[in-house]
Amino acid sequence: MKVKGIIGALSLGLLTFGSSASWAADVAATAPVAIAGAVDIHQDPTAVGTPVGKREATTVKMSLEAVELEGILDPAKKTTFTYWTYNGKVPGPMLRARVGDTVEVTLSNAKNSSVTHNVDLHAVWGQGGGAAATVVAPGESKSFVFKAMNPGLYVYHCATPIIPQHISSGMYGLILIEPAGGLPKVDKEFYMMQGEIYTDGAATGHRAFDVPSLLAEHPTDVVINGSRMALANAPMKVKVGDNVRVFFGVGGPNLTSAFHAIGTIFDKVYPEAALADVHHNIQTTVVPPGGATMVEFNARVPAKYIFVDHALSRFAKGNAAIMIAEGDEQPKVFHTGKLDAAKK
Repeated sequence: MKVKGIIGALSLGLLTFGSSASWAADVAATAPVAIAGAVDIHQDPTAVGTPVGKREATTVKMSLEAVELEGILDPAKKTTFTYWTYNGKVPGPMLRARVGDTVEVTLSNAKNSSVTHNVDLHAVWGQGGGAAATVVAPGESKSFVFKAMNPGLYVYHCATPIIPQHISSGMYGLILIEPAGGLPKVDKEFYMMQGEIYTDGAATGHRAFDVPSLLAEHPTDVVINGSRMALANAPMKVKVGDNVRVFFGVGGPNLTSAFHAIGTIFDKVYPEAALADVHHNIQTTVVPPGGATMVEFNARVPAKYIFVDHALSRFAKGNAAIMIAEGDEQPKVFHTGKLDAAKK
């Protein structure tokens, strides 16, 4: 397709995205399909682990397994990709501990893996964040122990050369180190991560990883939770009035995200996941590759809140998630029509 055609198609898509009242419903209707030999690799956004609450510091054991598998990249186009994962999902499991905990991390590499893997946790004081201690060939398993010193929401990822290829292929996740006493309670918590995938761009069937595209930083796909439109095809659910917390990170390896939710305002943003610092009434927050944030808001009205990277051309590459807030209309907050419509 010529450049003019690409720009025209993108412009039409973004106009539809911005103006069509049915856009969110249309996206959500694109349900995942079965593809022979491929699995759904997207991470469940409700799989946030167990809050630590007010417990004392203790010992915690965490286990990860490097698993390589054929996953569904784009259910609409029936394309697949060879993902490298932690525990078979992208992102890997959300890990959770508290300041003062002594944490044992064990990484195993599945016997049928094709390459060596490891894990670097940004929450760790130690060589390579544990990467040097967890270099595991297929069939191997290694462990290390660290003291959780700093509260925050931290990225973990594979740090085996070619490092950006391992990350782009799906090997990233978040580890939350809660402060003493835990985080304040909310009604719902969700786990989302953005990542880029660099492929040969095949229209259908299997897409192979493309190193030149990686080095040029030109991803074919920009995803939330592993595959294109994964959390638009399987929307998150809340109720009107719920206080919602979102743990959001960027695996990368290259792009910075302008994290934004259409139809709501973040009541609280913890910039760069600094849990002792809070900003209020934020429309868009910047999250760099290898970084994270925590945002909170009250679901004040029934709506389909649409989470995007506000570098909006990335929407055309698969970057959107939907959260449906169900409940009674709130005409004092929002209603269609003129001013007197709220009185009827």
